[in-house]
Amino acid sequence: MQSSPGGGVIRRLYPVGRRTLLVCSFILAAALGQMNFTGDQVLRILAKNEKQLSLLRDLEGLKPQKVDFWRGPARPSLPVDMRVPFSELKDIKAYLESHGLAYNIMIKDIQVLLDEEREAMAKSRRLERSTSSFSYSSYHTLEEIYTWIDTFVTEHSDVVSKLQIGHSFENRSILVLKFSTGGSRRPAIWIDSGIHSREWITHATSVWIAKKIVSEYSKDRIVTDVLNAMDIFLEIVSNPDGFAYTHSMNRLWRKNKSTRPGIFCIGVDLNRNWKSGFGGNGSNNNPCSETYHGPSPQSEPEVAAVVDFIMSHGNVKALISIHSYSQMLMYPYGHSLEPVSNQEELYHLAKDAVQALYEVHGIEYIYGSISTTLYVASGITVDWAYDSGIKYSFSFELRDTGRYGFLLPATQIIPTAQETWMAIRTIMEHTLHHPY
Repeated sequence: MQSSPGGGVIRRLYPVGRRTLLVCSFILAAALGQMNFTGDQVLRILAKNEKQLSLLRDLEGLKPQKVDFWRGPARPSLPVDMRVPFSELKDIKAYLESHGLAYNIMIKDIQVLLDEEREAMAKSRRLERSTSSFSYSSYHTLEEIYTWIDTFVTEHSDVVSKLQIGHSFENRSILVLKFSTGGSRRPAIWIDSGIHSREWITHATSVWIAKKIVSEYSKDRIVTDVLNAMDIFLEIVSNPDGFAYTHSMNRLWRKNKSTRPGIFCIGVDLNRNWKSGFGGNGSNNNPCSETYHGPSPQSEPEVAAVVDFIMSHGNVKALISIHSYSQMLMYPYGHSLEPVSNQEELYHLAKDAVQALYEVHGIEYIYGSISTTLYVASGITVDWAYDSGIKYSFSFELRDTGRYGFLLPATQIIPTAQETWMAIRTIMEHTLHHPY
């Protein structure tokens, strides 16, 4: 220490080493009870051929798993994004380099983004407490969303009601908003989001869309015509246990939280647990896998609740399932390369919806069937919906294309919701005018 001219003390600041920062971050995370991702990176690899894709798939089979695929190995034309823990970075990079697999670092340190996200949420929460107003441009916890639902339904009881369609594995309520202007068993449109719990932009988009539906009714011709003839069901949080867990412990958790005797790993990928194509390619029978399909179709209460509700309703005409990320709009099939019977109609509707989305902020989406546009995936929501007679079944992958991945900044919530809404509105209008 040395004296300052004013008689105080100046403390010499020494540079803080990376190891010290790591230790401090781990201590802070432990105090908050949350997993720490300091030093974890997201790497992007563009495989040149099937052989290189196979080398990447081999990484998924390592026990214990050393990488978390954010965009799995699908085809040479699509990039592969994977989160690599700091402790595994050296070995994984050496593996890639030894096999001639070139990579880019998409996210240099995941924890930096997580800290920024947490700080933004805390700031928004303080503002909401002082103004008693809900921020649609912020991310929220499960409790905050469920509280908002109660307030929202009370304020718009002429158009919106709350349905509880079941309970999650950990006994949380599975809630659905019903938008209706009267009548029973009317033709309906189903929208769900958040089946993969780490995809926070999907929940935030659905919350904004809920507000948009009520504000546009009687003002927007299409919304008014749709609601005068049809009901809209919106399941904002399809995986409440997983979503709660992303806030309390592991921000990057994907599955639900079900446990089974004798099985160490927790959770089932709810978007591999549906009956259509169950257990096929693009799903996994290893309980530790991120794409574990579960022991049997609809074994998970979160999936069974939706199946029971839609089947008992009996008149759902369109199903829209919202995911992130990659900027895609897709239709069945995922489990098969076989084209569906009305493929041409779905293709042109997807094209129109993507154009409507593009006109809002100039964001480009690609579109097509799931198996040819993204990858083969079995046991997924939209395939089950289509095979159950829901002719207009679509799956969105929202922003972005990998710069932030699942950690999309809150500043992009409103723009994402605005453009997604225009695509959904296009699908709803087509469904209204093409009854079956």
